[in-house]
Amino acid sequence: MTDAERLLCSRIRRKQLKGYQFYRQKIIGNYIVDFYCPKTMLIIELDGGQHYSAEGMRKDQKRDDYLKNMGLTVLRFSDREGFENLTGVLEKIYEYL
Repeated sequence: MTDAERLLCSRIRRKQLKGYQFYRQKIIGNYIVDFYCPKTMLIIELDGGQHYSAEGMRKDQKRDDYLKNMGLTVLRFSDREGFENLTGVLEKIYEYL
């Protein structure tokens, strides 16, 4: 896990958000997602700098399309958001739940 993932994990593990269970590094189809909540079919991704290159964005779009076709919702945040605005990230996740 990256430092940003560890930080977010510390705030969502053990059913801290509305009692929902999140799993980290979950295999779904051909992909490993950062965090997954099966009850709400929600995936949370924390993206580092490599995700913002043209190639990275193309790969993420293909991945997101695949996951959405499975009926899953993907919320993406940058690592920077995780560090600088963790409360805002948690609020967006909370609103979705």
